[in-house]
Amino acid sequence: MTMTFLASLLAAVTLAPQAPGALQTPAPGSQPAAPAALAQTPSTLSDNYVIGPQDQLSITVLDETSLTGKYRVENDGFFNFPFLERVRAAGRTLSELQAELTKLLADGFIRNPQVRVEIDQYKSQAIFVTGEVRSPNEYTMTGSSMTLLQALAMAGSPTANASNEVIVSRQPVTPGAEMEIIRVNRRDLELGRAGYDLVLKDGDVINVPKAQTFFISGFVRNTGTYVLDPGLTVEQAIALAGGLTERGSNRRISASRMVKGKLTEVSVRLEDKVEAGDTIKVPSRFF
Repeated sequence: MTMTFLASLLAAVTLAPQAPGALQTPAPGSQPAAPAALAQTPSTLSDNYVIGPQDQLSITVLDETSLTGKYRVENDGFFNFPFLERVRAAGRTLSELQAELTKLLADGFIRNPQVRVEIDQYKSQAIFVTGEVRSPNEYTMTGSSMTLLQALAMAGSPTANASNEVIVSRQPVTPGAEMEIIRVNRRDLELGRAGYDLVLKDGDVINVPKAQTFFISGFVRNTGTYVLDPGLTVEQAIALAGGLTERGSNRRISASRMVKGKLTEVSVRLEDKVEAGDTIKVPSRFF
C-alpha cells in the first residue's frame, strides 16, 4: 500500500514588488500602513498550530535580506532576531508571532514592515507508535495536521500479527479528566473510507495490538487459524473459512472455549459472537 507520509506545507505567496524598506524611524504621528504583500489571514497561516521549542521558523521580511532566514526556537521558547534580540515564539500561533514581529519592527526599525512567518521544521510536537508495527518509536509530527495513516506509515506499517483495530490514547483537555480512547478499524482506514483517518494531536499514543485469533475446524472449506475482528459472528467465521462443505451443517455447532479458567465445550448459534481463542467445530449433516 502506497502511503503519503508528509502533511502539505503552507501555500506560497507572491511577493509584490516594492521599494526597499530601509532602516528608518517613521515620521512623528504617522501610522504604519498595513502590510500588503506578505500579510496573511489566520486560515492561510494554519493558525491552529502553536509554536513550540525546537521548531524551526522561516521568517521573511520583504526587502530585508539581513532579517530573512531560518530561526530555531530554543528550549526556553525564545529565539534571537536581529535588532529585537530575544523574541518569544513558544505558545504563539504563526499569525500571532507574525503580528508581534511586525509591531516590534515598526517601532523604530523599519517603515511599513512586511513579515511572513512559516514553520520550516516541526520539532516540538511528537506522537508515539507502539505495538505490532515494524518500527515502534517516538515520531516528530511532520506538520500541523499529521494523520493516523501517515503515522502508521512512518512506523513501517503494521506487521502480519497486527490486529485490525488501532487504539489511540489522547491526553484530556481538562486536567484530571480521563484519557480519551479512540478505536479505529484499520481496514477501513487503509481503504480510505471517509471519516476514519484521524488527525493526530501532540502526545497521542498509537497502539496496534497483537491480533486475537480463533480456530475453525470440521466441515468447512478452509480449516485453520483466523484473525478475530471485533464483533465477528459464528456465521461470519464460517464464511471467512470459505463456507460449509457439501457435507457441512450449520446446526449443532460447538466451540471449545475457556470459561472461568477451564476449557469448556459450549453450543453456539450462527448469530453468536466468536471469542478470542475459540476453537469452532462445524459438524457434518446426518444425510
